[in-house]
Amino acid sequence: MTVVRRLARPMLAAIFIKNGIDQLRHAGDLAPSAEPLVHRAAGPLRLPDDPVLLVRVNGAAMAGAGVLFALGKAPRLSATVLAATAAPSAAVNHPFWSEKDAAVRKEVLHDFLVDVGLLGAALLAAADTAGKPGALWRGKRAGRDAQRMARLAAREAVHAAELGKKDVQLAAARIS
Repeated sequence: MTVVRRLARPMLAAIFIKNGIDQLRHAGDLAPSAEPLVHRAAGPLRLPDDPVLLVRVNGAAMAGAGVLFALGKAPRLSATVLAATAAPSAAVNHPFWSEKDAAVRKEVLHDFLVDVGLLGAALLAAADTAGKPGALWRGKRAGRDAQRMARLAAREAVHAAELGKKDVQLAAARIS
């Protein structure tokens, strides 16, 4: 792991861990603002229609994934979980579109964009392969290797068949 990753992961994870713990501790206070999103998403996603529970689950997932990401354990998976938990949090915690006062809207929009920036950072971290090939590249490489091996096997089979044909001709010449 490079020094940049070793330093940057905990730095990025810190805000997610803090926000996750806050969601766990203050789920009752946050639930009313999450209620519209929970009611819309609960049915299609087959989730319980309980805003307090879902705020706690989101907070636990965010804090847990943040700790794993900070420690460098399953970094791509934990970053994906961070992105998945950050998106609803940004929409619920900073609804700038519903603010009437321009000054308040500007402040809430700023906070929303900070959360969107953190979401973007989590998405980048989820795509970071740390210089190692990703699953898509490995799959394509395995396919190319299999095709190359199949072509080689076909050429060897043709060559073996030609040698076998020559052996048969030599054996027939010896018999006659």
